[in-house]
Amino acid sequence: MTESVKWNTRALRPQTEDKVQYHIRCRPGEIAEYVLLPGDPERVPLIAAQWDTARAVSQYREHVTYTGTIGKTPVSACSTGAGGGSTASALEELAELGAKTFIRVGTTGALQEEINCGDLIICAGAVRHDGTSPQYVELAYPALAHYEVVLALIQAAENLNIPYHVGLACTTASFYCGQGRPGFGGYRQSFMDHIVEDMIKAGVLNFEMEAATVLTLSQLFKLRAGAVFAVVANRVKDELVYKKDGIEKAVATANEAVRLLAEWDALKQEAGKKYFFPGLLK
Repeated sequence: MTESVKWNTRALRPQTEDKVQYHIRCRPGEIAEYVLLPGDPERVPLIAAQWDTARAVSQYREHVTYTGTIGKTPVSACSTGAGGGSTASALEELAELGAKTFIRVGTTGALQEEINCGDLIICAGAVRHDGTSPQYVELAYPALAHYEVVLALIQAAENLNIPYHVGLACTTASFYCGQGRPGFGGYRQSFMDHIVEDMIKAGVLNFEMEAATVLTLSQLFKLRAGAVFAVVANRVKDELVYKKDGIEKAVATANEAVRLLAEWDALKQEAGKKYFFPGLLK
């Protein structure tokens, strides 16, 4: 959908009369309850290539959206672009159209020496340096992944025999200075000399730029969310190895997690239960 859309709407919550959303340019009926959120628009067709059916829904700004099925389960993928601002806009509008479960599928830089490029990191929670979530709730509020999504991602990685690590991410608003890299011309501030070391000592596994926004907003809106990252760098070893197969593993893990979540959700509905630990449903 392009700029030819005629906007004559309230400014408070912009959408057309038939509820086309302002940033993602999608309308009701085009978005599934399960949504994968890559940052890179080019990763959306890569994700959809593993589905049983797929169709392009919209392409506008940094947001490319596909919807299809994994088995009989409807699923969507929408790229967020880099950082919290565009991620929040996408998540808000996807939720408006009925999305209920989100899995961020991204790349990341590891902060622990034992994590190798090509491994996966499954996010249990995030340090909120994203710059966006504080505009929704105070910083003392935690950014936690939903336990069912974490369990599904772990089970998916196990099913696919993919090496993974589970723990906390640090979401930053800047790829350079926010992650302790020098800015243009060697620009530095004193906090940049310590942030990598501080995060390592705190047991944080990785730097990335969207998870805290996704997790915080999903908790506030009573939705489910989690994240899985393909490791493309290790800051301790000062190496960057951008492996396509690592990204493909993250995509496969996220798609398998959707399949598992849909299966568990069906079991819960059948048993009349709202919460359960998979494998313990009686």
